[in-house]
Amino acid sequence: MTVLDGSIVTVAMPAIQDDLGFSPANLSWVVNAYLIAFGSLLLLAGRIGDLIGRKRMFLAGTGVFTAASLLAGIATTPEVLIAARFLQGIGSAMASAVSLGILITLFTEPRERAKAIAVFSFTGAAGASLGQVLGGVLTDALDWHWIFFINLPIGLAALALALPVLPADSGLGLRAGADAIGALLVTAGLMLGIYTVVKVEEYGWTSAHTLGLGALAVALLAAFTVRQATAKTPLMPLRILRSRSVTGANLVQMLMVAALFSFQILVALYLQKVLGYGAAETGLAMLPAAAVIGAVSLGVSARLNARYGERRVLLTGIALLAGVLALLTRLPVRADYLTDLLPVMLLAAGFGLALPALTTLGMSGAGDEDAGLASGLFNTTQQIGMALGVAVLSTLAASRTESLTVAGAGPAEALTGGYHLAFAIGTGLIVAAFVVAYTVLRPAGRKPATVGPTPTV
Repeated sequence: MTVLDGSIVTVAMPAIQDDLGFSPANLSWVVNAYLIAFGSLLLLAGRIGDLIGRKRMFLAGTGVFTAASLLAGIATTPEVLIAARFLQGIGSAMASAVSLGILITLFTEPRERAKAIAVFSFTGAAGASLGQVLGGVLTDALDWHWIFFINLPIGLAALALALPVLPADSGLGLRAGADAIGALLVTAGLMLGIYTVVKVEEYGWTSAHTLGLGALAVALLAAFTVRQATAKTPLMPLRILRSRSVTGANLVQMLMVAALFSFQILVALYLQKVLGYGAAETGLAMLPAAAVIGAVSLGVSARLNARYGERRVLLTGIALLAGVLALLTRLPVRADYLTDLLPVMLLAAGFGLALPALTTLGMSGAGDEDAGLASGLFNTTQQIGMALGVAVLSTLAASRTESLTVAGAGPAEALTGGYHLAFAIGTGLIVAAFVVAYTVLRPAGRKPATVGPTPTV
């Protein structure tokens, strides 16, 4: 539900703008308000979940998200919708930050944990892919309000199931890490940093707005790091960053997610703006990718991780994703779906290989006392990678399109040329992710690869 909500809004934006009277400049805040709140609060929510109990945090976050969805659905002004989207981001951060931590403490046997992480990875990938389909169908068949109302039965069902199913945990207690100053620094730094990145397209990379706020965000995060090294009860114990698997997996994820923005979003824009697909038609065209990702995540990823180890499976998945983006750099202006796009959708199986392996590696260096924190950190780098992908790739694509238009290219040719550049940059980011995974995520000694965390957990 929370992953789906990040993409379900995109295809309904024109309808929302017409109905509520959004200005073109303010319309982006329907997405940005959610992204800023979600990305900036994940780390804090993950640590608080470790302290007060991850079940409590999950239930509270799901409740906030569901209530905010109702508010968004009944919104009649831009201000109310933006406020509701910000509240949705807060609730999503609270629930998502501890979800992986709950999962790895529920499933302690390596093979069962691998299966659980595969299902978890599938739900994330499926939610992102189905969001565009569902958003288009609900908007066309009913109206845009239903993209938010659909969350109400899902949220209530999640709460009803979580209450009896999830084990109660009291947490470490606030005295174990109630660092208010650190919480303020990291939340302000992440919020300001993500805001700066999402506004790059409007202000430019070298503007005083971008450089000034970016420098302030870096300073706040640096101050947070210093604070964690000296605080008696740190919000984020720096011991978690000493694990090569944790730091390496988070860096790989940031690069990979930034690159895959070009697949998930720019391919959809290409289908609509160049090939003339409608919203629902675009979502259906992307369905084969979701199907193959799901089949690989649920069907073979756990067995491959058990047999070959997460690192080898991850490298194979990243290599396939590099092939996907490389093929997209050759998309013609008048593409045929079956010959030019369907093979690319099927190669997205690499995501079904890479994500479960990467998730296991990202959580494998954290003990039970830091599971919520590691979960929040993993989700935070995912959101930062997404924000960077949006800022970098969309800005470069728009700049390339503009220069081709000035040179005399037609609208379709100029747009396609811009997308080609973004796909090429995305390919480079995927290659960088492969290099980091190969060099940093090296297996320890000659121990056979295991499905779950190593004994250092």
